[in-house]
Amino acid sequence: MLREATESPVPADRRATFPPLNYYSIDESYVVPAALKPPTRDAGQVIVMSTSTGQQRQMRRAGTLEFSVHGVPLKLSAFSDIESPVASRLFVPFGDLTNGKETYPGGRYLDLDPTPTGLYEIDFNRAYSPYCAYNPQYDCPYPPPENRLKVEMRAGERLSTTH
Repeated sequence: MLREATESPVPADRRATFPPLNYYSIDESYVVPAALKPPTRDAGQVIVMSTSTGQQRQMRRAGTLEFSVHGVPLKLSAFSDIESPVASRLFVPFGDLTNGKETYPGGRYLDLDPTPTGLYEIDFNRAYSPYCAYNPQYDCPYPPPENRLKVEMRAGERLSTTH
């Protein structure tokens, strides 16, 4: 897709030689149930995220996803677009201990469709690198400090040795 798509972040002169994306082997142990806890105060709190180009991006905190992976309890903040009064998708940027070694140094992303129950299935096998991993001109939010996991998430997109 990144090779052929007209909206590809890969510069046109590099698309023909752009290698396939690299992923960890699918591991069902990285598919976990999660409960979205609403923000404790200031529902819909706006936070500012630093980005790859040095800009600041405002996002609305939708709540905190609580889950466990391999028996380790974890939490990630989920966000929605500040421009949208209703969250059409949850944006979950995260970092983990694979960043910079096996995955993009700036972290990876997950997108979740909202549910009426607040219960979700998080599939880390679907974690993807932001567009700025392929083109530094893209402005990508970095995960906030609370979304920097102190574990390795060996699922989803990983670095290619040829990018």
